Amino acid sequence: MRLFRKKRVFALLLLVFVLFLFSNGTYIGQKIYPIHYREEIQQNAAEFKVDPFLIAAIIKVESNFKPDRESKKGAFGVMQLMPDTAEWIRETSDSGQADFRDPARNIQFGSWYLAWLNKQYKGNWLYSIAAYNAGQGNVNKWKNNGVWDGTEGTIENIPFGETRHYVQRVLFYQQKFTELYDDEYNKGTFVQ
Repeated sequence: MRLFRKKRVFALLLLVFVLFLFSNGTYIGQKIYPIHYREEIQQNAAEFKVDPFLIAAIIKVESNFKPDRESKKGAFGVMQLMPDTAEWIRETSDSGQADFRDPARNIQFGSWYLAWLNKQYKGNWLYSIAAYNAGQGNVNKWKNNGVWDGTEGTIENIPFGETRHYVQRVLFYQQKFTELYDDEYNKGTFVQ
């Protein structure tokens, strides 16, 4: 009799948990996929006309929102900017002196760079994402030689495994963040 009662209690608790999970999937999803630096992301998304969830996805893939992350190649900050690229952005965007390691500044520069890449690729965000990782020279070569046409259906044609995986991961997180945070963003409660 006791074992039966324990099983019923366990089944009831499991049912309550499942109901909670499905009734409030956004809450749990946001705990599993948090977005940090929301204010900085929102501000730069608006200023540079870049999807905020794309910025968040790139940050997630590049540094997992860790501001002091530095790659083996020397990229740094939440958006993993190479020092030469960050300096070029500073000069080109006329931003004055800046601490590129500061998350707010790093997000500003990374967002500006994404918008600049997107302009170069005439609105093709996939080329822009790939170029953020592999560099414009490589993406231009793939584009001009017909290796990759810049569509989602042909991502497997990207010759660099790292870049192919990078683009796929960025798209995954962009979609996940959009599903979880779009309502908050549209209601104006994203940064609260």
